[in-house]
Amino acid sequence: MSFPFAGIALGCDYNPEQWPREVWREDVELMREAGVGFVTLGVFSWALLEPRPGEFDFGWLDEVVGLLADGGIAIDMATATAAPPPWLTTNHPEILPVDHAGHTLWPGSRQSWCPSSPVFREHALALVEQMATRYGQHPAVRLWHVSNELGCHNGKCWCDVSAAAFRRWLVERYGDIDKLNDAWGTAFWSQHYTDFEQVLPPRITPAVPNPTHELDFARFSSDALLDYHRAERDVLSRHSRVPVTTNFMVSSHQSEQDYFAWAPEMDVVSQDHYLDHRLPHPRAEQAFTDDLTRGVAGGSWLLMESSTSAVNWQPVNVAKRPGELLLDSLRHVARGADGVGFFQWRASQAGGEKFHSALLPHAGRDSARFREVIELGAALKAIGEVAGSPVEADVALLWDWNSWWACDLASHPSGALRYEDAPNRWHKALTDLGATVDVVHPSADLSGYGLVVVPTLYLCSDTVAPALAAVVERGGHVLVTYFSGIVDERDHIRLGGYPGAFRDLLGVRSEEFAPLLPGESVTLDDGSRADLWTEVLTVSGAEVVASYVDGPVAGTPAVTRQGTAWYVATRLDEGGTAALAERLVREAGVRQNPGARTGVEIVRRGRYLFVLNRSDDVAEVPVDGVDLVTGAAHNGMITVGSGSVAVVREGA
Repeated sequence: MSFPFAGIALGCDYNPEQWPREVWREDVELMREAGVGFVTLGVFSWALLEPRPGEFDFGWLDEVVGLLADGGIAIDMATATAAPPPWLTTNHPEILPVDHAGHTLWPGSRQSWCPSSPVFREHALALVEQMATRYGQHPAVRLWHVSNELGCHNGKCWCDVSAAAFRRWLVERYGDIDKLNDAWGTAFWSQHYTDFEQVLPPRITPAVPNPTHELDFARFSSDALLDYHRAERDVLSRHSRVPVTTNFMVSSHQSEQDYFAWAPEMDVVSQDHYLDHRLPHPRAEQAFTDDLTRGVAGGSWLLMESSTSAVNWQPVNVAKRPGELLLDSLRHVARGADGVGFFQWRASQAGGEKFHSALLPHAGRDSARFREVIELGAALKAIGEVAGSPVEADVALLWDWNSWWACDLASHPSGALRYEDAPNRWHKALTDLGATVDVVHPSADLSGYGLVVVPTLYLCSDTVAPALAAVVERGGHVLVTYFSGIVDERDHIRLGGYPGAFRDLLGVRSEEFAPLLPGESVTLDDGSRADLWTEVLTVSGAEVVASYVDGPVAGTPAVTRQGTAWYVATRLDEGGTAALAERLVREAGVRQNPGARTGVEIVRRGRYLFVLNRSDDVAEVPVDGVDLVTGAAHNGMITVGSGSVAVVREGA
């Protein structure tokens, strides 16, 4: 199915119900001035579209649809089911979600519904049927948008309805109770079940809960919401041939959906991304997330939501500096986005997100931010020919939501170890060198990559090690980090020594982990520093690249290689990670985009070279071609100022 919007479209959420009718026409005129190509409409409109059970009012929405259509603005029509109206939660409090401690989560915000509730589904699908019948053939509706950020606030529910659904899921997965007992290791702590009816969701317990029980509940919860998406999609598809999406939250702060499992159910993969200033490198995390979204999508994708400046939900909501809106937006495009959307069009005057930035700020049209929006709209129009171009990478980085869920459970060697840390760390080191990285599932085809990075892949299937061995056999390089290959898909330890699945590939064996205390660090004999993790490592055929000088396992190997298979048994600091990444890139023959460095990102997308300079200095990059943003031709070299961006079509 073709992409729903032409070129690289500028878009936004539009919530006209928050504003009087006399504002709507002005909104469309200003959208045209800004270059807005699509709007997401109706996301949180259920209470107005169905003010009473079975009584629908589409008059106001019809008017808005007509204004947008007359203005030449395409519509991503949301099904309006993200937040149930007060009458529904009042009449049917049984649809409300329950947390793991048994507390009901009450209405008053959004997503106050249980993913497994048949009552909620009945009412929601009745609204979807009405929406699909009314707008399914409208020429301005180019995309359907199921719910909104499924699982953002109700990714798991521990109520009795969810418990029954969880048991049905387990019956389908295991077939008989003995297989469940084996998978969950229920001989431990007298947890042996004799009937599926005895199984509950992993609610709050006196001690550490069964980890495989928790892992399976995470899998069930992701599947339950995906099943809900399918239900809405199937209603839409009966009435419309328009493609269907739902906006993913592919980021370091959203772990509850396995988007590799979700993506095949989407006509278009779309995601929301907001810079998180609680992280040490927010824009490096954005680049990682974009590369992961491309890996999930298998190609181009749509950025459904981002922010023009500050958000409203962080401890300190940092505003974007002049020029950062354009630079951040084109970073998404460089890494595969064929559309750039924002929450929202007009900044809200009331409600929980009234301090969230928008395309049209509280200050109105006469503002620096709106002038930047106009600049962005013009730039996206100018680079429209980039749409559909592939991003080609020599490096693969393996990522798996199942491994994330399992890795971050309790009672592990170090509670400070978090799954997403090492992937982001290694991705940043590689992209700072000008390498391009595909973030892919462990089952992906790895035959085209010169370097494969396997960071903290704690849980993996038996198929991963042979796939990595094949990379090494053909001369490619593989880097595996600490706490990888430790358990199988049931979260059972792979016996015989760590790193479990990868011992033979790496030529190493660890008998015991020796994690470091907070604030504790060690020195390696190559001069690099490390923290968080060490282990009692011995080699059986591998070469020792670096050893610990001090710390609990002084004198033992920290970094090894067996042929082109590398193992890093500790968390190197940024300098050590960068140095090893540089060596790997050089020895693996990975293509680097000249001119890249920390703060200067260079990404090649087809015949287009993106130069994103967020450093304090001028960037000089060798290139022949035309900068689509400025129209200037460059023969041999382009100079990109601090805080600026260039998109160069190379060649004639």
